[in-house]
Amino acid sequence: MEERMLFALMVFFPLIVLAETIAQKDAIKIYSLHVDCKVTSRFAHTVITSKIVNRANESREATFEVELPKTAFITNFSMSIDGKVYPGIIKEKASAQKEYDAAVSHGQSAGLVKITGRKLEQFHVSVSIAAASKVTFELTYEELLKRQLGKFELLIKVRPKQLVKHFQIDVHIFEPQGIRFLETDSTFMTNDLTEALTKVQNETKAHILFKPTIDQQKINPELDETLLNGDFVVRYDVKRGATAGDIQIVNGYFVHYFAPHEMPVFPKNVIFVIDRSGSMAGRKIEQTRDALLKILQDLRPEDHFSFITFNRKVVEWKSSLLQATAKNVASAAGFVQTLSASGGTDINRALLAAVSVLDKAESLPEQSVSMIILLTDGQPTSGETNVEVIQENIQKAVNGKYALFCLGFGFDVSYRFLEKMALSNGGIARRIYENADAALQLQGFYQEVATPILMKIEMQYPENAVERLTKNNFKLFFEGSEIIVSGKISNELNLLPVEIKAQSHSSDFTLKEEANVKEKEQVFQNQNHIFGNFIERLWAYLTIQQLLEKSISAQEEDQKTLEAQALELSLQYSFVTPLTSMVVTKPAGQEQTELANKPTEADNEKPSGFPVGDAYRLRSGPPPGRWRAETHSVSNKKLLSVVDRLRDKTRAQPLANEYPQLLLQLPKQNEIICLNIDGKAQPSVHLLSDPEQGLTVTGKLGDGLNHFVQFEITYVNPPAQIHVSTDEIVLRHDNESTQLPWTESATSTVQGLRVSVEKERSVTASLSDAVTVKISFVKFPDDFLGLYFLNTDRFSDKVSGVLGQFYSKAQFENNSDVNQRADGRLLRVSGSEHKVTRQYKKDYRLESTSDPVPCWSVDVTA
Repeated sequence: MEERMLFALMVFFPLIVLAETIAQKDAIKIYSLHVDCKVTSRFAHTVITSKIVNRANESREATFEVELPKTAFITNFSMSIDGKVYPGIIKEKASAQKEYDAAVSHGQSAGLVKITGRKLEQFHVSVSIAAASKVTFELTYEELLKRQLGKFELLIKVRPKQLVKHFQIDVHIFEPQGIRFLETDSTFMTNDLTEALTKVQNETKAHILFKPTIDQQKINPELDETLLNGDFVVRYDVKRGATAGDIQIVNGYFVHYFAPHEMPVFPKNVIFVIDRSGSMAGRKIEQTRDALLKILQDLRPEDHFSFITFNRKVVEWKSSLLQATAKNVASAAGFVQTLSASGGTDINRALLAAVSVLDKAESLPEQSVSMIILLTDGQPTSGETNVEVIQENIQKAVNGKYALFCLGFGFDVSYRFLEKMALSNGGIARRIYENADAALQLQGFYQEVATPILMKIEMQYPENAVERLTKNNFKLFFEGSEIIVSGKISNELNLLPVEIKAQSHSSDFTLKEEANVKEKEQVFQNQNHIFGNFIERLWAYLTIQQLLEKSISAQEEDQKTLEAQALELSLQYSFVTPLTSMVVTKPAGQEQTELANKPTEADNEKPSGFPVGDAYRLRSGPPPGRWRAETHSVSNKKLLSVVDRLRDKTRAQPLANEYPQLLLQLPKQNEIICLNIDGKAQPSVHLLSDPEQGLTVTGKLGDGLNHFVQFEITYVNPPAQIHVSTDEIVLRHDNESTQLPWTESATSTVQGLRVSVEKERSVTASLSDAVTVKISFVKFPDDFLGLYFLNTDRFSDKVSGVLGQFYSKAQFENNSDVNQRADGRLLRVSGSEHKVTRQYKKDYRLESTSDPVPCWSVDVTA
């Protein structure tokens, strides 16, 4: 009987976002936006093309900004301006950095690619185009899709921010195994938009076309605002008949997919090692409790489990593993609800204790899988603190007997440390983002590893007939995932034999299969939507990923060899990987050279203090590194020698060690202003008034503190006032007051005015069709408040005030001599000229301040 399996293929397609400068109807206009995706046997090839025209009578800046999956590799980018093409060139990273350094004389660009979330990274490039000129941006990336929880899902984030005359999403899917099921979904779909969607499907192919007209894109006929803002999703499943998986062959390269299902699940012996140090206090420990309570309910009766919690002390919930009976699960739930956070972080002793519990465990199922799941949010600060020693200790103790999974909560943790430790011990690492859904992230990870159905899987192929084989031995296989092996058939074979050996819960077994090479190659003949030698490119993609992963836990000499192999393939197949960079050259007269790098998850975290004598950040080249240098006097010669060696290998960039008083982005120019106000002589500073918005904002600077510590936000309709200080938030309306403390998250709404407090972080005031006011609470080095606005295009031309004037009456001088310098310009505001300088400041709008924000610093008098 034919075996069937439901898939979802998770491709994170571009979140297409165009900067505010592009949204000006009479200036920069997107007249064509096309997303073309070809998914062929799990390998996705995506091309995003955006065509823009400058309708202004002067030069304007056009921005191309898309979000793509972290797991994707960019393969090509080009800009075509008035018929001239400016291609991106992929080079070895150090070589590209050297070329960039030679071309740029003023500081360092922030780079074209940065991580923007748990699954996405952003590609961003801007270019100035002359009046009446056109530019075409084209970005191509490729990705081998990973099966998780039994699903592949094609997700396209759509947000053009304006009506687009020629808008089109074109998805072609070809699955030789046969398409069992296909559906589309969207968060923005209306009846009119549904008419713009067409689906055509046969046994092995599907074509989804979404092509809305201008009128279909509109929110309503009277408004030139777009409905296209949200997710466009394609889901499908695939037929599976062969018990040994499916083999596909093109031009001598093969790929083998193996994903058994409906097999008995191994019982698990799992120890949860939970950080309860002081940094976990508040929302983190609350979300951890919530997730663990749900995970306890998901344990199977045959599973065994326990908890170890740690700060500077290590506490074992029980001295041995307990079976997941209803009584024991209820007892564990009671323990979880008592978890609180304080003290230091002794990761080393906690993990060694977990290994010891597993080593001493008795009466466990003979055929079972043992694993340790570590959750921590910080660096080791108690007991053994040397991460290399900890890694060695844990690897020696585990000795291949158990799988270690490391979850890093937030951005204070060293992801490199956790990743190396997990990969060295048969597991994986994952960052848990500090969002409202952190508990769901934890549960989702557990679900991925909750159902082991195979152990010791060996995918065997004839040694004399197959070369360049990717990884073909796997320690564990979890229900809902997929094993992928690829390689090159080295000689003329008629049949490719495959043998799979593995252990299931019930027995050891062997599966055999033979693939007819000519018949398999015939499958992909005359398929007009197949992109070249896609299996060879799939093989290269998979090989690079595995080499990079292997290098993380390798010794130094082996690491160099593995990285050299990955670099060679990256250059040969034109992939932007962590070892390569794309050099993007712009037209003459602009900042001519920029770099597109591949950031890694380890790059995406807060800096740690690094005591040296000079106030410099040390950077080994984009993406931005995470070494920081703070100003301290140091007598430790050994430490200074380390720093000197680092300096020899890196470039120095001034460290952003200050927050600005105010931050704003000019609505009609892609520029950020850092505003410094001399308002010490006044008890209150009139920051902004907009009569059409019915909004007024005043602020008060702290005594002896050059930052704001209090704001008053006044609305005309509804008549309300919001008092925000570092001590409290008070909402006043109709002679009634509602107090909202910083110590807890809360929301209060009066006549459509919504005031939301995020615990000890920020307060947001929002009203339909109005500008949103947001205030960040910054606690270091001194408590102060940072004000900024969202939806600033809603300000009227009548907006005024020390801050408000910048939203309507600020313009950089284009013809000034000082404008030719990268670090100085003239800014005209309300008839006055200000000489502004380029500086790097900490960004109080973000939770993480790991990257400084480049801004134009302006001094004004209140």
